[in-house]
Amino acid sequence: MTTLSAAILLFLIMDPLGNIPIFLSLLKDVAPKRRRAVMVRELMIALGVLLIFLMGGQLMLKLLQLRQESISIAGGIVLFLIGIRMVFPPAEGGIFGRAGEGEPFIVPLAIPGVAGPSAMAALLLLTNTEPGRTADWAIALLCAWLATAVILLSSTYLFRWLGESVLTALERVMGMLLIALSVQMFLGGIAAYLHLAV
Repeated sequence: MTTLSAAILLFLIMDPLGNIPIFLSLLKDVAPKRRRAVMVRELMIALGVLLIFLMGGQLMLKLLQLRQESISIAGGIVLFLIGIRMVFPPAEGGIFGRAGEGEPFIVPLAIPGVAGPSAMAALLLLTNTEPGRTADWAIALLCAWLATAVILLSSTYLFRWLGESVLTALERVMGMLLIALSVQMFLGGIAAYLHLAV
């Protein structure tokens, strides 16, 4: 996988367009002057968590004694479920459940909003598949995170400009791409497992 394709994969998983309505609804009770600071804080926390998973991914896999094929298959399943939720979102409470009161902190904006389980699984998969390319994966993560941050920090303007229906349609398209990538990841894991078993 190239650095660009890894960045695109991580960007699709972070789903910034789909997160715009959710972020806006969770921040509606926060003072307008404070919203941008809260979003920057949550985005930085998410980046920190993802970088920890990127740097410590190999160690985690060694401690858990997981094989590459297992991660590939499990990652494919998780990404498939996330893609399905993007194409067919739950009606009640949204993807993060009901919003709490007051200013959100870490949950649900940073985790699982930006740094969700699927992004963590994708980073584990990348570091396990080609462990010598941690710098490439870090660049891919930073590019995906930066694009996500720009979109989410512009969420008020994008929501007003594009409207909810256009954002929903874009999220569905991103979900379809993510489903296709997850199936490819799953089949790659199965093929690798069968090759080892023969």
